[in-house]
Amino acid sequence: MTSGTQESSDFPPGFLWGAATAAYQIEGSANADGRTPSIWDTFSHTPGKTLGGDTGDVAVDHYRRRAEDVELMSELGLGAYRFSVSWPRVQPTGRGPAVQRGLDFYRSLVDDLLDHDIKPVLTLYHWDLPQELEDAGGWPVRGTAERFAEYAALVGEALGDRVEMWATLNEPWCSAFLGYGSGVHAPGRTDPVAALRAAHHLNLGHGLATQALRSVLPARAQIGISLNPAAVRAHSDDPADLDARRRIDALANRVFSGPILQGAYPEDLLADTARLTDWSFVQDGDTATAHQPLDFLGINYYQPTVVAAPAPGAGKVKGADGHGASDHSPWPAAEDIVFHPAPGERTAMGWSVDPSGLHDLLLRYSEEAPGVPLYITENGVAYDDKPGPDGTVHDPDRIRYLHGHLGAIRQAVADGADVRGYFQWSLMDNFEWSYGYSKRFGMVYIDYETLERTPKSSAAWYAQVAAANQLPPAP
Repeated sequence: MTSGTQESSDFPPGFLWGAATAAYQIEGSANADGRTPSIWDTFSHTPGKTLGGDTGDVAVDHYRRRAEDVELMSELGLGAYRFSVSWPRVQPTGRGPAVQRGLDFYRSLVDDLLDHDIKPVLTLYHWDLPQELEDAGGWPVRGTAERFAEYAALVGEALGDRVEMWATLNEPWCSAFLGYGSGVHAPGRTDPVAALRAAHHLNLGHGLATQALRSVLPARAQIGISLNPAAVRAHSDDPADLDARRRIDALANRVFSGPILQGAYPEDLLADTARLTDWSFVQDGDTATAHQPLDFLGINYYQPTVVAAPAPGAGKVKGADGHGASDHSPWPAAEDIVFHPAPGERTAMGWSVDPSGLHDLLLRYSEEAPGVPLYITENGVAYDDKPGPDGTVHDPDRIRYLHGHLGAIRQAVADGADVRGYFQWSLMDNFEWSYGYSKRFGMVYIDYETLERTPKSSAAWYAQVAAANQLPPAP
């Protein structure tokens, strides 16, 4: 640059460039050092629940290859690493004192990151509920939110002197509606009322955990949450399609943003679901507890959602909402809504490539959470990556995907959004939940036979973007 002014291709000064992972997807060592089963251990070991019967027992062996993986992050020029803590590794039954051997892994991970000038960004919950808590009722019961706050305090006390950025939950929508509604995620229950109860207790758990963290963390600590809001679009301007958009927006977005950002559930959500529940599980003061001041808001984005009014005589198309095939809907009291594939290119997941949805969400949440910095805590893409004859893994489609989405972020910043960082999903190929090891989202290719790590060409491209803090011309 030849001047001190910010050019259009630049990102804001201090923009945080990182990558993200989740504990169950990468750690392996499922029975090591006192760890007990999570709901994902149980679910993945249940025949028919994951593609090919794949499990996270070994995953990519990050638990034993931690130091090697941090070296790799450093070589890739990452400024930050977003990881999650395995609740059953730290507190195996979901109750009582922490297991120090479990905490020691995360202490060592954080120390390694800091030694390499990589900022640790910690997520307390990325879907791996201790199985004993599920046996006691799981997220549909209030006690789980209370246990979550106790767990948050244990981790905060252990790592608060070294970790400054904390997220309570990752994508509570998935935990509630895929875990307890459609059943395509652990624990695999298919009860629409349980899904709504789970959503509330996740909101409550977020608030209680935030309070618990603030009681033990230094004042400099930043506490937030990572949501996966849907960029919901109507299939047409027909009033019935517009109402379908409203109904799905309530269930996808405002069921969480209402309590967390405004301190109340939206009235239309309560009315839409009144035939299922009277919401009496919401106790006085719960929404005020959920409505804790946020230091940041994480946004996870992959594709937009296109909906239309119910068609006479038409049934729900399995998997058409992008959340996996199931005979049960993840949309309580909106099972009849028709989901249309968004137009455009498709990824290996069958998801559409549309960066405009990310731009729209960043502007929306800038308005809904004024003054709260935004981070893209997940964004990325799965393609059918394969090594070439020389062993290199070229993924030009991913580079184009990243360029488009980073361009959307840059435009959102120009339009007034306070976006402070971007975490690519994912650092490396891993266990992709019910899809097993069939989908590759990583910057780094994993040979699942040898567990050898090979950075893809997109990793080198991303490192150059991060070093320059600037988006190059389109590839």
